[in-house]
Amino acid sequence: MGQFAEIRPYNDDEVSPVLERLVNDKEFIAAVASLRLGGWHKCCKPVVYPIVKHILRKQVSGISTVREVQALVKSYMDGMVDKTTSQCTVSGLEKLDPKQSYLFISNHRDIALDPAFVNYAVSHNGFDMVRIAIGDNLLTKPYVSDLMRLNKSFIVKRSAKGRAMLAAYKLLSRYIRHSIEVDHNPIWIAQREGRAKDGNDKTEPAMIKMIAMSQHKQQESFSEFINKMRIVPVAISYELDPCDGAKAKELYEKATHGHYQKGEHEDVTSIALGISGDKDHVHVSFGEPLQGEFDNADDVAAAIDQQIFANYVLHPTNFIAHKILHGSYPEGVYSDQRKPFSITGLESVEQAFQKRIDALPAEHRPYALGIYANPIDRIRERQAQG
Repeated sequence: MGQFAEIRPYNDDEVSPVLERLVNDKEFIAAVASLRLGGWHKCCKPVVYPIVKHILRKQVSGISTVREVQALVKSYMDGMVDKTTSQCTVSGLEKLDPKQSYLFISNHRDIALDPAFVNYAVSHNGFDMVRIAIGDNLLTKPYVSDLMRLNKSFIVKRSAKGRAMLAAYKLLSRYIRHSIEVDHNPIWIAQREGRAKDGNDKTEPAMIKMIAMSQHKQQESFSEFINKMRIVPVAISYELDPCDGAKAKELYEKATHGHYQKGEHEDVTSIALGISGDKDHVHVSFGEPLQGEFDNADDVAAAIDQQIFANYVLHPTNFIAHKILHGSYPEGVYSDQRKPFSITGLESVEQAFQKRIDALPAEHRPYALGIYANPIDRIRERQAQG
């Protein structure tokens, strides 16, 4: 796999030296200390950092393969789910074959959690864990790149320009196809570049065009290629978004001033906040593999959107936000149990959510509410279109 060396995840023979590099990385040690102990760890560096390093070295001792790394990651993921969610539910996997490799394309709400919850779902249901597409814009620190590539992440070179970008995307497309058809390893990639910070999920046809760069046009039609890739749309919904305040601030700045200047390493901060923040109920819905005739990337994007909207599970926070914004609960849409939504017994949830919104600056609140309410509006629009 030499042709993919610069973008692929790490192989087994690279695991031990990368782990050794990580446990000696001062920035990584500081990041772990901060995640575990909060801001006060800085005043206790001489005591805390050696302890953190010792614990990390003990945890990775004897780990020498990617599978062992993922087993460790899975244990952390299970712990995170227990601590930060009220429940994590899954639907649709019963229609898929654990022996098949799929290209999972999901909506994109959280930088790290979207693929993490897909992995959580598949790993608890007898499927192989996915290889994860991650933009090089997130790899602002060497230890972040190491961590991601140890966890079966491969790099999307968004920073490339001109001819270099075209070459990078062709390589990426070949790698995705190689993973599905040769390595038989499933892939996760987001439906769009960047998170849907306003809650409006939409597949970018450009993403499909990139994937289709590996089509053998002399040997297969566009539809045949899409069918071979076994694309499965995935809808991920969070009852609470740990980054809703930060997203609302960005949306407000863009709406008011026309732009938003992202801070240095802000994405890394968002990753940490997403992992540690309360998410309440999370649901992961797997659709069915796309099969049939497709004329172009727009047709494929529309088919993905159709399944994501159809399978998206709404939570009480979606309905409550809609009521706060529009004065009433929506009609004609359903709860996570596919039954008409009822506020009965959820008064405490409504109060807690209102308190969460009220804690934000007043000018940010409409944007935060939109993050939760917009999926309902999009679903209703789809229903109106038939």
